[in-house]
Amino acid sequence: MSGKKILITGMSGLIGGVVRRHIEANGYELSALNRRDVEGVPTLQADISDSDAIRPAFSGIDTVLHLAASIHGEWDTLRDCNVVGTYNVFEEARNAGVRRVIYASSGSVISGWECEEPYQSLVDGDETADDWEMITHETPLRPSGLYACTKIWGEALARHFSDTSEMSVICLRIGAVNAEDAPQLRRHQSIFCSQQNIATLVQACIEAPSNVHFDIFYGVSNNRLNYRDTMHSRQVLGHEPLGGVGS
Repeated sequence: MSGKKILITGMSGLIGGVVRRHIEANGYELSALNRRDVEGVPTLQADISDSDAIRPAFSGIDTVLHLAASIHGEWDTLRDCNVVGTYNVFEEARNAGVRRVIYASSGSVISGWECEEPYQSLVDGDETADDWEMITHETPLRPSGLYACTKIWGEALARHFSDTSEMSVICLRIGAVNAEDAPQLRRHQSIFCSQQNIATLVQACIEAPSNVHFDIFYGVSNNRLNYRDTMHSRQVLGHEPLGGVGS
């Protein structure tokens, strides 16, 4: 695995730092595409909404981990970063001959299901819950908010680019990763994702076989009240969810 060149967009964010520490320790060669400098890592400082500015970052890269995103803000901000910027990252990766892009999607693309039972009770922390149907990568999308809608756009782009090029694209629907590395809200009893879990899941995606040309996996820990499928990532990637609440 060592020697692979990995470009991380948005490395200065929480997940970017977590993944950086994990994969640096496993011998990968890292670079960053970031709006501000990342100390200790070769960094191209640019905004992903500017395709010309970001182009040099992709030269010689094996895998791109695309984390850069706007989570809050008005539509103009979400559009420029999550819609235009994500397209630019995919297009520049394809033009540079990058083998794989790992796209940081979000569990919010399906979290609209939480307004219905049994998922509403699960995120309310109902300890009496016993058995429920898991939401999988094949469950119809149900976004909660405009941010989630922009992440669905990114997943659609991922499908398009994987279908029209040789580039492999993997989407990760990431749950609640936080600085405390522990549940902070009642809802986290279902959707918490430990820092170790997201780091090892990203590494599993980097090392996934070439026949994984397109796929979608949930990034969530082994929580007892989890309703998001992790069996698919076990079967395809051999990744076991780590950490968890009440498991």
